[in-house]
Amino acid sequence: MATSNPVIVVGAGPVGLCLALALAQQDIAVTLIEQLSDDNFLDQVPRAGSNHPATLELFDRIGLYERMEPRGIIAPKFAYWDRQGGTRIAEFDHAVIKDDTKFPFVLQCERIKIIEEALAMAKAHPLIEVRMSTTLTGFEQDADSVLAHVTNAAGESETIRGRYIVAAEGARSIVRKDLDIEFEGFTYPERTLNIEVAYDFKQHGYSERNYISDPVEYSNLFHWKGPPDRWRIHFPTDPNEDETALTRPEAMQARLKGFLPISGDYQICGCNLYAVHQRVAKKFRVGRGILAGDSAHVNSPIGGMGLNSGVHDAFNLADKLARILRGEADENELDRYERQRRHIAVKHTQAQTIRNKRLLEERDPTVRRRNHDELRRSAEDPELARKFLLRVSLIESIREAEQIP
Repeated sequence: MATSNPVIVVGAGPVGLCLALALAQQDIAVTLIEQLSDDNFLDQVPRAGSNHPATLELFDRIGLYERMEPRGIIAPKFAYWDRQGGTRIAEFDHAVIKDDTKFPFVLQCERIKIIEEALAMAKAHPLIEVRMSTTLTGFEQDADSVLAHVTNAAGESETIRGRYIVAAEGARSIVRKDLDIEFEGFTYPERTLNIEVAYDFKQHGYSERNYISDPVEYSNLFHWKGPPDRWRIHFPTDPNEDETALTRPEAMQARLKGFLPISGDYQICGCNLYAVHQRVAKKFRVGRGILAGDSAHVNSPIGGMGLNSGVHDAFNLADKLARILRGEADENELDRYERQRRHIAVKHTQAQTIRNKRLLEERDPTVRRRNHDELRRSAEDPELARKFLLRVSLIESIREAEQIP
């Protein structure tokens, strides 16, 4: 039997690491289980990293922000574009919410950099036992504890005891499956092609973050810090087209030049193709097993809501678990976590990401014009812009969650 800590966290992604660090900050000991090894942990596919103001405040709370800022790009503005007309529809400036947050900007810092810094912090913390190369195979619970069954780095079967287990290991969560929780929702038929290029799109007037509306092939364009500086472009693809054909160098060059013609070829740094899901777990908690982040909800990446809302789950849950373990609250707090964070997943994260996608891919010319006019009005009116930014920066969702009893 391994050393017993009150909380077992499965998965050393941004959600699991933030949960562990937030608990340890409140003197709660944690066992953090991660199936990847130290040798391959940083070999993960590049993923999201638009960190919104509400999330930066939470990173700052555990000392993570100061480690991330030098590795990212501060992006106070973002823009919407009409690809058909080649024109900018509207640009929003986070300066209008400077009285609402310490961080009136988005930090463009990729997930892999976040988890690299957070893992180093977790390994250095005396209250966090980091178990790399350890795979959860299942768990069981009774009225007082949980027993997590794992295969450790030596390939041996082992059992880890705790009072609670938190699933932060992603959409294929073993904990969620063991709890027999339905993952409600749907998967879009088209896949998304992500291409990274070393090219300066700012010379064409683009902001660090751009959403490009087009009824045929909408796109997202984001700037990432190097070396070399890279821009990530997302394209929807035909669900019937072969993956190999989509990712052929000549096919990607043609797609990029269709987006923005240049002389010569783009310097492609990498690519990946992925399915987009919109799903929310029917429950976020059964007994001592709790879901957070992608284990509880997954969504379209348009708007950068997934990573951010998952981190918000982690801090919300950390505060509640700490109060329970200190004897200041009972387990009704965990029911409140479920009510708060599931409400946000359904009413904010899912609704906003679905709305974002529909906005960019709208085909009806009349609706497109109306959408673009509304964006312009919102960007040009300071009060409307503030209201818009409080929603998309997730400040509004955190405030709303706090009001749910």
